[in-house]
Amino acid sequence: MSDTTVPVRAGATAPALAGEPRKLDDVMLAMDVVDTLRHRVRIVDQELNESAREEQLVARLKEIYDAQGIAVPDKILKDGVKALAEQRFAYKPPANTFSVKLAKLYVSRKKWLPAAMTFTGAIAALLIGWQVFWAIPQANEWRAMPNEISRLLAEGQALAIEPVVDAQLASLAAEGQRAVAANDHGAARTQVTALKTINDKLAQAYDVRIVARPGEDTGFWRQSNDQPNVMHYYLVVEAVAPGGRVLKVPVTSIETQKTEDVTKWAQRVDKETFDRVAAEKQGSGGIITNDVLGHKARGELDPDWATALPGGALTEWDD
Repeated sequence: MSDTTVPVRAGATAPALAGEPRKLDDVMLAMDVVDTLRHRVRIVDQELNESAREEQLVARLKEIYDAQGIAVPDKILKDGVKALAEQRFAYKPPANTFSVKLAKLYVSRKKWLPAAMTFTGAIAALLIGWQVFWAIPQANEWRAMPNEISRLLAEGQALAIEPVVDAQLASLAAEGQRAVAANDHGAARTQVTALKTINDKLAQAYDVRIVARPGEDTGFWRQSNDQPNVMHYYLVVEAVAPGGRVLKVPVTSIETQKTEDVTKWAQRVDKETFDRVAAEKQGSGGIITNDVLGHKARGELDPDWATALPGGALTEWDD
């Protein structure tokens, strides 16, 4: 007997012999049949829409393969038709579950990862900056607060001359320690600020000198807000240290009740002192010889005035 040669196109294999178990070749042929059916959409639609019998569709497929010189058994053709109906070889995308979303996110990482890394880096930098420049210093400051209050108290009492100032410092320190124990940050810092302000004042030493420079007011008067018929007299002064340096000192305004650090302020004086200074300035061509209104010694809170003054000061006024 001579061998019979069956022409086979690329991608197709010879059919299995009768009685043999189904092999991969049969599956591949069935897949090829399904692929042929998918590419012959008109054929499938026409045959199925007219409810044609399976044999008619198989016969049509056989004609197609015979025209290409490919011998395909009817069993394979029927299996292919059945596979198409069952969508056996059709791709069905997986359900859009959380795991699938994670997989898609991983696959597309080249698109979103650089931007995400940039954003994450910016957030990390902000968090680190917040920790380094605010959170950690604040925590360190709070842990050191009790010792800081004790230090300021000891420093102030070492400077203070008057026992009443010692008592004032002790009261502020005790209030600050109570605030720390109560975890009241705001109150504790308020007491610390008050202690520092008093200590700064105690450490200063200066003369309160009357300003008599050309182009600057030496004094002025204004009506009392409470008593329109009463005049208040002020001399413009500054704090001059022993070396001649003008200091910035805390002054509380009687109008606003705000304490500000200033280099020049208006000190309220009596009319007699005001008139004396005005007469001296006019009679000496603008020069005031007796220009020291008071002296502030180290360890004292307030200046010791050369003459009794009614008290009160302004930090702002119209020149």
